[in-house]
Amino acid sequence: MKVASIQMHSGNDLAENLKKADAYISQGAALGAEIVLLPEFFNTIDFAHYRDLEMMNLAERDDGPTITAMRESATRNKAAIIATIYEQEAPGLYFDTAILIDASGDIIFKYRKTHPAAVYSLEKLYFRYGTRFDTAQFKNWRIGINICYDNGFPEASRCVAANGAEIIFAPFTTPRTFMFQEMIRTRAFDNGVFFVAANKVGQYHERILSGGSCIIDPTGKVLAAAPADKQTETVIVAELDYTVIDSARRKYPSWRDRRPDLYSAITREADALM
Repeated sequence: MKVASIQMHSGNDLAENLKKADAYISQGAALGAEIVLLPEFFNTIDFAHYRDLEMMNLAERDDGPTITAMRESATRNKAAIIATIYEQEAPGLYFDTAILIDASGDIIFKYRKTHPAAVYSLEKLYFRYGTRFDTAQFKNWRIGINICYDNGFPEASRCVAANGAEIIFAPFTTPRTFMFQEMIRTRAFDNGVFFVAANKVGQYHERILSGGSCIIDPTGKVLAAAPADKQTETVIVAELDYTVIDSARRKYPSWRDRRPDLYSAITREADALM
């Protein structure tokens, strides 16, 4: 299966952002991609770093203009799309939500970010955390999603992989360059999964989003990578070979040798510190 990752900048104009995303989706589909990953909050500015409650007006329902446009794009391009939006579930209740839309334009899966950032970001001011690491069937593949800061926690990708994921899609909005690709390659290798990352680019006041989008195989090999800079908008595409998963997991049999019965300290950590 071919997959595409879009690296793009988003400004203040929603219509322009959607038009740009659609053009890149069309490009990825023309290159044979069956599923296209957009960056986190591809339809808005990098809003979650400003203490301004007016930014909550950027939230949309899943039947709002952004996902409606992406459903139309999926149908027109005959390709599935993963689009991450600032989602309004109900008045005053918001999430950072990645939505998988199939090539027929149907919403088939949602994942809500489980680790909102709150050091160099104000995400916890703007939205609630998700609580599940579900996966979804897509053709012959089982896929999962982790969003941006989720990937800083090995437990997140491990939970998604333990729930059957063979590909993890990761939309980002990050300035991180130090160890960025190395982190993603490690998550792929540790779990024996393909890993597809899409990051935004551009400068928002002093904050520079750094690109570096990439597609990694289960051995940690880089199949495709975009430049790690603030200006390069591009589409990267790679062919994923399902047999590589089995081969990688045989060579590095962590799924055979792991000991979940010994790992309860991870979930007891908060109690241990009290």
